Amino acid sequence: MLKTVVYIFHDNADSSFKELEEEKAYLADYGILLETISSQRIQDIWALYVGSTKAALESDKLPQSVREVLFLCDDPDDFAYIKSKGAYACGMITPVSKQGISFEGAQYIFSEIDDVDADSFIKAYQRQAGEPWDILETDRLLVRETTVQDVDALYEIYAEPSMTRYMEGLFEDPADEKRYMKDYIEKVYSLMGFGVWSLVSKEDGKLIGRAGFSVRGGFDEPELGFFIGVPWQRKGFATEACEAIMEYGRQVLMFDKVQTLVKKENEVSIHLCKKLGFKVVDEVEIEEDIYGGTYITDGRVSLGPDKRGRYVRLKWTAS
Repeated sequence: MLKTVVYIFHDNADSSFKELEEEKAYLADYGILLETISSQRIQDIWALYVGSTKAALESDKLPQSVREVLFLCDDPDDFAYIKSKGAYACGMITPVSKQGISFEGAQYIFSEIDDVDADSFIKAYQRQAGEPWDILETDRLLVRETTVQDVDALYEIYAEPSMTRYMEGLFEDPADEKRYMKDYIEKVYSLMGFGVWSLVSKEDGKLIGRAGFSVRGGFDEPELGFFIGVPWQRKGFATEACEAIMEYGRQVLMFDKVQTLVKKENEVSIHLCKKLGFKVVDEVEIEEDIYGGTYITDGRVSLGPDKRGRYVRLKWTAS
């Protein structure tokens, strides 16, 4: 969990003392401490946080207190040093930064620290720390990014044969599914900023399904997808989750068009999509079971028999 943001400014702070104090007070409301350190040797700053013993300086033995810190660096060398130690860091572009300054390997680069909201700091930290992003909440659900640890619960949901009546199942070997999920987290959530997320019951913390957006090859619009485990079906969870996710897509992701593809026999899901404002466009034939029975990550392709299904395509357009 993020507890401290440390702003290391190599040249001159890009914000006045008053602005930094305002940001410090603002972050404190979220339980986050803001510390600012002016130009020093980065090695001395690092030793200040981890101690000076040889063991403390090894990246795999960082104290927990340092693993709860997000460092902001306005100097690329400082940033590279912090990252080389295994800590979490972001670049900072300031009004006095050199033109064309580059933070190689930075997932996030901020400017004007007093304009950065707490959620942005938290999400930048979570992405580097491997923690899932919380996307939104409804009355009964937490919608968050799926984790590798969720895979076991997904197999419990898919143990019900009816789950694969209208959609693909999981890989036969859970190890394949976990490898796939790890790649999905790194390549979809990190690069696209959205994906298909886990639906977690706020009542008991159980994973009850997944829903969210994906991008399907051959189509222009992002695609809404969802499923709810059998024990939680017919209780309004799919409607509750999808209504909130569609609003998130419109307000946050700025989607003005979304499609969904539903197997033509799945009348319940087609009805739900119509309730969400989707309209039937046409029917399409799409490839199913793309990966086959095994997930292979070394550049090879798991080839299986070509399998295609007939789907109703529905489209939502912002009004």
